[in-house]
Amino acid sequence: MRTRVISRMGLTILSAFFCFMAFAQDSNTQAYWVHEDVVKPSMSTEYEKVCKELTGALSEHGIDFPTIVTQTMDNRYLWVTPISEMSDIQNNTTFNDLSEKMGADAMGALFDRMDKCYEIEQDYVIHMRKDLSYMPGGITQTPEGKNYRKFYYLHYNPSDREALNDHLKAVKDLFESKGSKVHYRVYQSGFGTRGAFFMVAVASSSAGEDAQMGDENRQLFGEDGKVVMDKLFGMLRKYEEFSGYMRPDMLAAMD
Repeated sequence: MRTRVISRMGLTILSAFFCFMAFAQDSNTQAYWVHEDVVKPSMSTEYEKVCKELTGALSEHGIDFPTIVTQTMDNRYLWVTPISEMSDIQNNTTFNDLSEKMGADAMGALFDRMDKCYEIEQDYVIHMRKDLSYMPGGITQTPEGKNYRKFYYLHYNPSDREALNDHLKAVKDLFESKGSKVHYRVYQSGFGTRGAFFMVAVASSSAGEDAQMGDENRQLFGEDGKVVMDKLFGMLRKYEEFSGYMRPDMLAAMD
């Protein structure tokens, strides 16, 4: 998360694609701009300190910053912001506004400190697929009291997109028919991601609760679940699993 938001090269690339891309949303989808910082383990404390100073400055100057923050166990920090169209990224003025209000030198000093905390940062877009997600009580990214996360990445070949999409509907039907207590959201890869994937996010209060829910789910589904999930895994090019936590404290100064 930098004052540059996206590098000049990144903006140039985005601009070049705008005229070729149709970015449409309907009631079943919501797009998110993800800024990801891969932070050096030795610099986590400094990175978080700088970020809190930055969000504090945004709050102090009355600048809206509608984002949520997730930290994965491999020390990636994901800043996730809803967008309605691709131009929302290019036209984002959050840090330009902050620069004007707190001074370019002061803001630049914050980002100079932040730049020392990581060697990799990237920006991309993902799309929540509400039609594939299973949250009977209503879809939310931040269910109360459930800051632990498991992220399941289902990588596929582009030629298999429709077949996998249809099977994810079958998975949702299974969860609904069994009345599963494991709720999840499905996101689909978009502009700037490396390869094609669906990502499934499951929220719980802790790693222990997540494991318990998984065990109960397997017993609930029985052989029906095994058949459906075996077919799912047979359609994938690669499978990855990550754990992490929501970090509302990174935005505590925005309250």
